[in-house]
Amino acid sequence: MARVWKFGDSINTDDILPGKFAPFMVGADVFHRYAFAHFRPEFAAQVKPGDLLVGGRNWGLGSSREYAPKALKKLEVGGIIAQSYARIHYRNLLNLGIPAFESSIIPELLVDGEEVEFDLETGRITRLDGTILQLPAPPEFLREALKEGSILEYYKKYQKFPGES
Repeated sequence: MARVWKFGDSINTDDILPGKFAPFMVGADVFHRYAFAHFRPEFAAQVKPGDLLVGGRNWGLGSSREYAPKALKKLEVGGIIAQSYARIHYRNLLNLGIPAFESSIIPELLVDGEEVEFDLETGRITRLDGTILQLPAPPEFLREALKEGSILEYYKKYQKFPGES
């Protein structure tokens, strides 16, 4: 089961990981413990591997600092569903192997704290009452990359990007 952590619109990289908790400030082994420190202080201690983050419009706006999504990767977030993303942040999520889905409807339907089953392969979210919410399945190139952990890990292993001949 995955817990839904719901956020609103315009969650920026400082909301995700405040700059004063950057790895070079507090240490690369502990920086992830400060994810959402000012916004939802309980988050880093309570999030479980596979949990889903749900946001509104413009998730990840602000800087292109990669340590914000790296903190989420270290916490083993199962995926993010938002109405829209800041483009460079979206790419950082995919590069690091954090599945990021865009939906105008599903973020409105999910409830903070709700427990759901999430099938990454199919993009299917199943609620406890049996209701199924369908995200688009990740494209094949991304599923290939996620099997290796991330697009970057895929590249390191095969010396090419997923989907390249």
